[in-house]
Amino acid sequence: MVDAIIIGIVVVLLWFALKGSMKHFKGDGSCCGGSHKNLDVEEKKLKYPIIGKKVLKIEGMHCDHCVKHVQNAINSIDGASAKVDLKTQTAEVSYDREINDDDLYRVIEKAGYHIQSMTHAL
Repeated sequence: MVDAIIIGIVVVLLWFALKGSMKHFKGDGSCCGGSHKNLDVEEKKLKYPIIGKKVLKIEGMHCDHCVKHVQNAINSIDGASAKVDLKTQTAEVSYDREINDDDLYRVIEKAGYHIQSMTHAL
C-alpha cells in the first residue's frame, strides 16, 4: 500500500514537472515572461557612425521574450545597439565607441543568459 502511495506521488510530481516544462518551451512559463503581447523591440539608433560590430553566440534563449530581454540588456550600454536572432542564438552588436567585452558579458549574465563566444565583425 505504501508503495502505491509513493508511486502516485511521483506520478503527480512528474506530471506537474512536464506541464511546467511544456509551458517553458512554448514561451508561456514565468521564466520567459508569460504573455507575448507587445514584444516588438525598437531598434536603438546610435548617435555617431558605427566603428565596429561584434557577434555574440548566446546560450539560454528560448522565445521572443528572451530575445527582447537580451536586446534590451545590450541596448542599455551607451554606444551599443543590438539585433538578436532567436533561430541562430546570436546577437549582432554595433557600436559607435569602444565597448568593453566585460561590459557585454556582465549585462548578458545579469539578464540570465550566457555568452558562448564573441567574434569581431569589423
